[in-house]
Amino acid sequence: MGDFDRRNAGHRGGHNRKRRFREDDEFDRRPPRRQYQEPVHVKVRKQLLAIAESPLKKIDEEVQEIATIVADNYEDEEIRGNFLELALQLVVEQALKIPFVAAVVLAVNVKKPELAYEVLTRSSTALNKHFNIGAWREVKLLLRFLGCLQAILNDEGVFPVLEELFSRAVDLQTASSDDGLGLEIVKIILLTIPYIMASSAPGLEAFASALLEKTDIIASAPRPLEALVDPYPSGEDDDTSHQAQSIISLLQRQLQTEAAQSWKLACIPRPWRTLPIDGGAKLMAPTKHSLPSIIVPSSVSAGARPQLPEMYFSVYADQDVETVPPTSNIASSILRDALVDTISILDYNRNATAKFLIDLDCYFAPETFVKRATPFDRLREVDEGKSTWKPEDVAVDAVFSQLLQLPTPEHKLVYYHAVLTESCKIAPAAIAPSLGRAIRFLYRNVDAMDLELEYRFLDWFSHHLSNFGFTWKWTEWVDDVELPLANPKKAFIVGALEKEIRLSFAQRIRGTLPEPYQALITEAKEKDTPDFKYNSDRTPYAPQAREVLRLLRAKASDSEIQVQLSSIESEASGLGIAEPLIPSTDAYMTAICFIGSKSLSHVLSCIERCKERLLALGPRSEAARRQIITSVMEYWSEKPGVGVNVVDKLLNYTILTPLSVINWALTDNIGKGRLLTLAHIYEMVASTLHKVTNRVRQIVIARNQAELPAEQKAMLDETLEKERSQMKELFATVEDSLTGVASGVVDEMAESRDQDTEGEALLRIWGGKWLRVFRRKMAVEESWIEEMLAKQPAEGDLLDGPERGADEMVEGNGIVEGQENWGGDGDIL
Repeated sequence: MGDFDRRNAGHRGGHNRKRRFREDDEFDRRPPRRQYQEPVHVKVRKQLLAIAESPLKKIDEEVQEIATIVADNYEDEEIRGNFLELALQLVVEQALKIPFVAAVVLAVNVKKPELAYEVLTRSSTALNKHFNIGAWREVKLLLRFLGCLQAILNDEGVFPVLEELFSRAVDLQTASSDDGLGLEIVKIILLTIPYIMASSAPGLEAFASALLEKTDIIASAPRPLEALVDPYPSGEDDDTSHQAQSIISLLQRQLQTEAAQSWKLACIPRPWRTLPIDGGAKLMAPTKHSLPSIIVPSSVSAGARPQLPEMYFSVYADQDVETVPPTSNIASSILRDALVDTISILDYNRNATAKFLIDLDCYFAPETFVKRATPFDRLREVDEGKSTWKPEDVAVDAVFSQLLQLPTPEHKLVYYHAVLTESCKIAPAAIAPSLGRAIRFLYRNVDAMDLELEYRFLDWFSHHLSNFGFTWKWTEWVDDVELPLANPKKAFIVGALEKEIRLSFAQRIRGTLPEPYQALITEAKEKDTPDFKYNSDRTPYAPQAREVLRLLRAKASDSEIQVQLSSIESEASGLGIAEPLIPSTDAYMTAICFIGSKSLSHVLSCIERCKERLLALGPRSEAARRQIITSVMEYWSEKPGVGVNVVDKLLNYTILTPLSVINWALTDNIGKGRLLTLAHIYEMVASTLHKVTNRVRQIVIARNQAELPAEQKAMLDETLEKERSQMKELFATVEDSLTGVASGVVDEMAESRDQDTEGEALLRIWGGKWLRVFRRKMAVEESWIEEMLAKQPAEGDLLDGPERGADEMVEGNGIVEGQENWGGDGDIL
């Protein structure tokens, strides 16, 4: 009975639950949800921030909707304030959106002219501020914005400001024909003119032509400094891909061509032409405003970053089908400038930068580009007269133009690496083929390229492969494996594989290579810990060296270790060795390397413990100090990048001096110049010189601080004179050594010049390339110091500009520094 009741009760309960659930489905008894309405100011902010980002939205509708909301809510202080602030923020932070923000202001001017005037007032105020502090990029972007608004400006609009700017440029160029700021100002003028002419304002041709006639005097003049920053110094042949052109002279010619063609400017977007505004006549004949006062200072500031000549560089210059605008077309400069500004301004967010690059086609006129990710082979099928420009190629080209900019890029090299990596991750189908063609172009031209650019390319190439499984079509270069090491292509391959091993481990890299490359990765490279050479009794002083190793491991006292080192020195003296301190130093330093071979922290710990003894070696014998470098590089001969990193740390501890490193690399071991073909030697020399030049710069900036007491300034001046003298001595040593190789007068080269069996001709070319790089570095440093010493102290002067990312082949690219183990996986971003 009880069982029946339980079953029945269970049955009733289940039946009722099912019925209740069915009723709930058919009749929803829950109260309706409260509808959330976004505040108007939030909605406007979101819409304005996202303007032109989606190809699925009609830009004229976006512009009209934002303008209507803002104009209708003009009395709302929060909405009006947010709009005014955000509009100008977009202008100086997202250069690609300037024409679209201008279109919103033009639409607002139809309904609320007073709001448009407020935009003009704030723009003028900001422009005056940027003029005073020398923020020339912001000046350029604000002038571009005002140029797009030319239709609502009275009289000549922006042209009087450009005329005033040109007067300042003339003054600067008159004072010095090598003045970089004057050229930068002329470039700003030339980049503003197209946007003025693309605006809806009529009858401006005469003003533009008159201004172009004036700028031609400066823009077309040859510049001596341009030879220093030519990416193809040996490109004197007819190959157009090797003929570098100054950006400013290129712009001048392009604008003159556009003037002759009635200012077509086909790539610039004109969203104001299609605005579906009620009362369209008001847009054609808008309420006009006088441009608020803009005062160009009589003495303009150069800003934090020195202005140097810029050359136009493209990695798609020799293709049979144009995938980027040719230099004869103004689009090449307009697209490049907007992209470079985007890349440089958004350096704090590589993901946002990559997204803007991928969406490039959204921000320019329709029909400017082919469809995204169109295969290169399909471009031959495009109808004649239509564009074959690939947006991804234009974007990649802009990044490489900065990564390979001479004399120095604006940001650290790793930033440009990261932007390309993120772009490839976001749109692999579009970006990967473009990068492949860029790599092939750079590799083909590696012989003619400036040496510093060769190593930047090598650095990026190996780093990029590390983020994508180390996969590359090595079979394409298989014939070059048989070339001598002095050949730039073979040197590139060897250097790239060395870098890959540093980012991973030898066995993994070997597995990614075809058979002909296998010999380049020896079995010794696969060892995690190189052998301790004193384990063999055939090595001189082996018993004492093994005892030194045991004592170091046991953290014995210096006196115990000295007994063994003295024994080595006594034995060396008995053998007639002139510098007995050299073999004892070799045993000591080799033991330190062996103990610290597990990781960077191990070797740093060991150096820290032995620092006092190592520091004492230099004053006793300069040869012994250089033996420290020899011992490190011999121990890490199969992984020279690790050796370079250890040498760098010894420099930081002042155990080594910059001069000792330079003499070791370019005097003691240079021979016929074979060392110049090795990537790690360039890295060692460049990194050492960078430490010296960066210290001098820090001293200059410190003495330029405002309100510095006189005694402190005098002390800094004295220090600067000493450090600057040492810097010049260092560069003179480099110059002397490299001149000998470049001219073939080094002893070993002079003796065998008639035979030339070892490729002395190639080695002399290497010497010339090195010489050019370090002459440029010295010229840049001297120019920077003179400019800063002449500059009036100002508050807030910071270490900024080229010194942040020039020669940082280790710290600057983030590849080795920061990895705990010598060999780790490559996906470091």
